[in-house]
Amino acid sequence: MSITQKIRRMVRPAGKTAQSILRWKRFSFNETPPIFGNSKPKSGSHLLLQILNGFTQIMPYRYVDADPIRTIKYEGGRRMADEILADLKHVPSDVIGWGYLEATKENTSFLTEAGRVNYFIYRDPRDMLISQIFFATDMHTEHGMHAYYNSLPDFGARLNVAISGIEQDGLKMVSVKQRYEGVFQWLEQKKVMCLRFEDLINNRDTTLNAILNEVENTGYKIPTQREKALSILVDAIQPKKSHTFRSGKTGGWKQHFTEQHKKLFKDVAGDLLVRLGYEKNNDW
Repeated sequence: MSITQKIRRMVRPAGKTAQSILRWKRFSFNETPPIFGNSKPKSGSHLLLQILNGFTQIMPYRYVDADPIRTIKYEGGRRMADEILADLKHVPSDVIGWGYLEATKENTSFLTEAGRVNYFIYRDPRDMLISQIFFATDMHTEHGMHAYYNSLPDFGARLNVAISGIEQDGLKMVSVKQRYEGVFQWLEQKKVMCLRFEDLINNRDTTLNAILNEVENTGYKIPTQREKALSILVDAIQPKKSHTFRSGKTGGWKQHFTEQHKKLFKDVAGDLLVRLGYEKNNDW
């Protein structure tokens, strides 16, 4: 991170707080419930982040945290549980937090305390794989798979690796089935609202209403009239403004999966898509 970026990160909270003071004409922001948005990488986190940023226009939150709380370090390797928990506790209750966290005992115990609101977004594994390959190959040169993906002859070869995973020469990436073990752990959490990326794209208004209902289920009443609140959130959803934007569509995997890829996916993942509700059976 450059010095300029560090300075911006330091002054951002004060600037965002000043904006909220002017918008809401108040200095206290303590009556809103603490909110945390969570995701697996390449599964819709920036779509959820745009919605959370929209929250600051319909409810008196100071701002959304600039940086996600992560399980995996940028440079690789896992962070300690107490480090992650300290980060979670450091987020003020009137600031919306977000990240890429696993459903560990420490994380779930803190996040599901009474009065808190949690969202977890996930995506069709096939589309997630396509997104991850494009991101690691073309958009993020520091990604752990960047060099290896680019050493392969074509997209099809990269997709084979993404499905099966790899562990060789110090390079490790788990299979698609193993990636989604963490998704099921979040799906089991009763106090976490789990969202499908596809529902936010294809069933937007109903899903946004449910998201707002989750806030009011804590007993807090959103001060913005519902129709206006929905309009603000719809305007906030602009995938092209995300630096990781590529298509923002669902079902794009169909353009890249050959019959061989489909067979490999079924061999590796088994009934994963059926368990997630994306397919009725394995005859897709």
